[in-house]
Amino acid sequence: MPSKNAYQYQLIDNQQVKTLSIIIPAYNEQRTIVPLLQKVVDVVLINGVRKEIIVVNDCSRDNTAKLVQDYISTHSNEKIVLINQPQNQGKGAAIRKGIEQVTGDCVVIQDADLEYDPNDYNLLLQTFLNEHLKVVYGSRFLNPANRHSYARFYWGGRFVSFVANLLFGQHLTDEPTCYKFFDAAFLKSIPLQCNGFEFCPEITAKVAKRGIKIREVSINYYPRSIEEGKKIKWTDGLYAIWTLVKYRIIK
Repeated sequence: MPSKNAYQYQLIDNQQVKTLSIIIPAYNEQRTIVPLLQKVVDVVLINGVRKEIIVVNDCSRDNTAKLVQDYISTHSNEKIVLINQPQNQGKGAAIRKGIEQVTGDCVVIQDADLEYDPNDYNLLLQTFLNEHLKVVYGSRFLNPANRHSYARFYWGGRFVSFVANLLFGQHLTDEPTCYKFFDAAFLKSIPLQCNGFEFCPEITAKVAKRGIKIREVSINYYPRSIEEGKKIKWTDGLYAIWTLVKYRIIK
């Protein structure tokens, strides 16, 4: 068991939050990466909070890396970092690499597609600041206006959330959400092992085992189809459940 001191970190208050680090794992996203980056850049954060954008290219086989590099060269006034993975390892490994580069006070995960709206950062940030939280999730299911592309993904997400609640005493509606928002020091204090989509259940389990109730806020969602590049599969849902069970058992 880690010592109690290993879990200590400095809680951020409103005055200390100067920069939000945005980690964008990307794999073969040449169609959406530039519009996504522009949306992120265009967001004006509350309280004058600045942005640090960290794109982790997971050894894409298309022009994702070049498009990001070209965007950086024409937006030199923006703090954008491109990290190229030497080989394709998965979303979790890309996020872990991004966390290593974070210099901001808080962190949000952003998929490289256009399913999530960066304007919702302020909803997460406002709740984070006003309630002095360590973790906030953005829930697609709390917004009744959202549509969902496939019934199997909808019910799969619901079931994974149910299992997370059952195992860890949470009250989540959307455990697999992309929008996970953290106190940066707290996130860095959590040892992660994930390589693929199991980042979500692993971080949820390890946050819950620290005795934290995860707060959710309603966000917007614009799902894409498999033909448009959606990568997650039904087997990832099974692995998510196994990951939750595994970290419930492991002390």
